[in-house]
Amino acid sequence: MSIDTPIDPRTRFETAGTDLGAALDMFGQAYEGAGFVGGHTDRPFSYRFRVVGDDVMSFRSTVFDARAAGQASSGDEYVVVWTSEGGGVVGSGQDEVRYGPGTPVVFPTDGPFSFDLQDVRQSLVHFDKRFLEGIASEVHGGSAGPLVFDQAARPRREDLVTWNAQVQRAASTILGSGPVSPIAMAETARATALAMLHTFPHRQLAPEVPVPQGATSRVRTAIEFMHAFAHTPISTTDVAEHVGLSVRGLQQAFQRQVGTAPNAMLRGVRMDRVREELLRGAPGQLTVAEVAVRWGFAHLGRFSAAYHQRFGEYPRDTLHR
Repeated sequence: MSIDTPIDPRTRFETAGTDLGAALDMFGQAYEGAGFVGGHTDRPFSYRFRVVGDDVMSFRSTVFDARAAGQASSGDEYVVVWTSEGGGVVGSGQDEVRYGPGTPVVFPTDGPFSFDLQDVRQSLVHFDKRFLEGIASEVHGGSAGPLVFDQAARPRREDLVTWNAQVQRAASTILGSGPVSPIAMAETARATALAMLHTFPHRQLAPEVPVPQGATSRVRTAIEFMHAFAHTPISTTDVAEHVGLSVRGLQQAFQRQVGTAPNAMLRGVRMDRVREELLRGAPGQLTVAEVAVRWGFAHLGRFSAAYHQRFGEYPRDTLHR
């Protein structure tokens, strides 16, 4: 009897050349660029671009012997960049940040940003936005929301030591020539994400709360409270107290304005959180039972049936996507 070997989740891409125009086009596509311009320096021009990783985290490296400037975007990712040689600036106006050897920075995440770099050997770590925001929500508590990194704040020296050590461990796994299991890849991504969040000063914005049409005043406040504290053992009694209503008054307001009961709304918010975790996770990394219990669903049979009714699939199917 044979035992199936887990499929290595990594993908690889590498390109190199000596055509400056082709290089600018390629990097413009890779970083959603606009207005890319380049110019030769005193070095003979060549470039190399390499990507290794999966949809959650990847390592990239760039050699670019020329000057390049323009606008770029992090897209649906959070990106840390540092150089072993050369450097440049990213950002715009007063928010412009210079980076070079020994000064890793996080690319701006609030939209397109300008850049100007020259003769770089640089390394980058890319994280999927939803994945990193999910890890941040575990660290900070509350619902996952966008992360804003403080471009002006420099990481502490001791935190950079920790970050560099984790990057080296992660690189030995992701860039190694041997096979990597999905579990090893997931563990590496999680450890590196935690190191990034610990190293680079940031704040987590509250997610935009979906409020049903018709909800006003205290009902809207109650729904926002549910989303903000769904990870804690709050009940509808706590929600009612927060908005200054009796439980009966809260129930009547919900039925009148949004046509559902507040306990059903709270249960739905928590079930959505379960689904978010299952979509981020992987079999072997976590189980349906532990995620369900963490969000307050103790009876797994009833939870599974309710989950299927809400999403059209069972939670185990979501986890195995």
